[in-house]
Amino acid sequence: MIAKTITNPLDRIRMLAQTGEHGGGGKITFIDLYRKIIQKEGIIGLWAGNGVNLLRVFPAKAVVFSSNDFYRQWLRQFFSIQDNNKSLDGGLSFLSGGLSGITASAVTYPMDLARGRISGKLATSATKKKDYSGLTRTIVLTVREEGVLALYRGVTPTLLGAMPYEGIKFGTVGVMETYMLKEGEQPSFFQKMCFGGMGGVMAGLITYPNDTIRRLLQLQGSRGTEAKYDGYMDCVRQTYRAHGIQRFYRGVLVNIIRMAPNTAIQFGSYEVLKQYTSGLL
Repeated sequence: MIAKTITNPLDRIRMLAQTGEHGGGGKITFIDLYRKIIQKEGIIGLWAGNGVNLLRVFPAKAVVFSSNDFYRQWLRQFFSIQDNNKSLDGGLSFLSGGLSGITASAVTYPMDLARGRISGKLATSATKKKDYSGLTRTIVLTVREEGVLALYRGVTPTLLGAMPYEGIKFGTVGVMETYMLKEGEQPSFFQKMCFGGMGGVMAGLITYPNDTIRRLLQLQGSRGTEAKYDGYMDCVRQTYRAHGIQRFYRGVLVNIIRMAPNTAIQFGSYEVLKQYTSGLL
């Protein structure tokens, strides 16, 4: 939650660049987006969607990390790995991380959609800030105007992206632990942060095009948005036809800058809290 709050301004700018819902056309810099947010919504606009994001990320990351530990232990038993101090190799770390990502995404997707609608648009005459101003209001408004199934609009790329995203993230950490630590050695807090940060950058870079499609699908049908897509592949085709391959990577630089500290804090904090609470329990 601390990591998300600190990096939310970068995340807001990244999402506006991804969705294109900023009224500035395709060619607009991150500085221009920053100025637009301040001009239209004030300094607080940099944290638009952060409250919903925290409500989403608390259960999402809890499920990701706890289920990852569960899947790692299950894989140890399945492949008869007796030494619990031995790091799983990259392939098994990828599998456990991917399964945990799918589990978390399936549980928390409606909150992710609400957060995308709150953060992915600038306030205009067609869509006032009050339209999508909070978790409950956004969900109620979406259900009332578009139906219950709209809460799962974009879930396909989310589930497709969750497997490789969390898989690459945890897989990268597993590879680095295997090759950078001695046999049986546990990573320090600083090492865990570095491994996690690298995993987040790799995962964010590789899966970014899928995340762009996910955001575009989430926004369709919301107030002030004219784009309509007939499913995942139609969104890919329309986006590519209109803007080319570079459209899928709009905002990727700020995402990489955001992901390094974000995931570093996540992994480091998780290890510290796990060790502390295990002593209490």
